[in-house]
Amino acid sequence: MSTYIPKAGEIDRKWFLIDAKGQVLGKIAAKAAMVLSGKAKATYTPFIDVGDHVIVINAANVRVSGRKETEKLYRHHTGYLGNVKSASVSEVRAKAPARLVEEAIKGMLPKTKMGRAMYTKLKVYAGDKHPHQSQKPQALAAK
Repeated sequence: MSTYIPKAGEIDRKWFLIDAKGQVLGKIAAKAAMVLSGKAKATYTPFIDVGDHVIVINAANVRVSGRKETEKLYRHHTGYLGNVKSASVSEVRAKAPARLVEEAIKGMLPKTKMGRAMYTKLKVYAGDKHPHQSQKPQALAAK
């Protein structure tokens, strides 16, 4: 008996919709990362991207636990010497609310070429509107 390895044409990619309104950020990110990587599928293969597409709506209304709203910092470097910019969760939420969810999910994906390919299947929107109705996304509860 040989191990089943899915071919590129055999991979069935579905679309899932996660409503982040009032949900905890980490739980949403963990569920989305699991679906993007394909680990919830029976055809999961570690070296092939068999994951599905994920749409996250209401990213502006996501909840963080504990004192992360004021104490957690998002940092990035501008490319110039000594220019590390940092912002708290509340500042990032005011400026770019989708960035909170995107960075949380990206951090849970592999740091490889395949992880970057998985990340391209993620779509995050601050509001409740999204342009992917024609893909007929299935609702996914982020327990």
